[in-house]
Amino acid sequence: MKILALWIAAAVAFALVPLWLKSPYALHIFISLFIAVALGESWNVLGGFAGQYSVGHSAWYGLGAYASFILLQRGGIPPWLGVWPAVVGCVVIALVVGWITFRLRGPYFVLASIAVAEIIRLAALNWKDLTNGAEGIQPADLPPLKLGSHVLVADWNGKLPYYYLGLAMAIFCVGVNFAVKRSKLGYLLQAIREDQDAAHSLGIPPTFYKNTALAISAACTALAGSFAAFYIGFIEPQQVFGIDVSVDMVLVALIGGVGTVTGPLVGGVVLVLLNEGLRAAFEQGHLLVRGALMIIAILMMPDGVVGIITQRLRRKAAVQ
Repeated sequence: MKILALWIAAAVAFALVPLWLKSPYALHIFISLFIAVALGESWNVLGGFAGQYSVGHSAWYGLGAYASFILLQRGGIPPWLGVWPAVVGCVVIALVVGWITFRLRGPYFVLASIAVAEIIRLAALNWKDLTNGAEGIQPADLPPLKLGSHVLVADWNGKLPYYYLGLAMAIFCVGVNFAVKRSKLGYLLQAIREDQDAAHSLGIPPTFYKNTALAISAACTALAGSFAAFYIGFIEPQQVFGIDVSVDMVLVALIGGVGTVTGPLVGGVVLVLLNEGLRAAFEQGHLLVRGALMIIAILMMPDGVVGIITQRLRRKAAVQ
């Protein structure tokens, strides 16, 4: 209960931030943080709990973005409704992909996940009648968000609506991680992560549970992809299906602590602040500097920031 109370207190604190922080740039940083946390938590379900290090999660991110955009452009369906069929479509595709790729392990699975994202990227690039190819898509103006006859959001040009929607999305993804980790599914996924053959010998079907984790992970990633795309206001294949999108998801979890609920939150804060700081300090080559710092951090902190803190607290408790 104490942990849940801390999470609720943190959510309330974030909800109150716009009351005293009015700067559009500061709100943009927070929105970027919410997107990073949502993506890190989404990847964590599969990569952290099940131990399946996918580097192709940009496939679900991009599919969620494109499906929502196309539903708005072609069918006039607003994103808060169009995102759900987009999520369902991503889950169906993910289950088909998982049924094929989960026959592989280790580096072979990693390569297969990259290949899946690249295949979908090339399909989006060449299916110009649907996706507009390399020119990308810029959506039409968003309609007002209504609850019955009451207008909740009339103007989407400001940062505030995206702040609260991003916060809700991040809370949802954290809640999914919290629920999975403390459920029977979470324990089974961790058993598969530690020793798949031993888990199988005990009657646990690894492919079924890994596919379950992939479905949850893909659904959350598609949700985050749709939100991020509408916030940015433009998408094109390389932007949403590029391997750098997948790598950032993995980095958020690795920096914070893989397989923990708190890890992607900490990793999101580190990655977003590091990106902004390096972009300001190094207009050219900030990605190279960031990459070098990330490699050093991962080599020196294999368990992430949360892992280091947990180990020190345990040592302190043992001494006392």
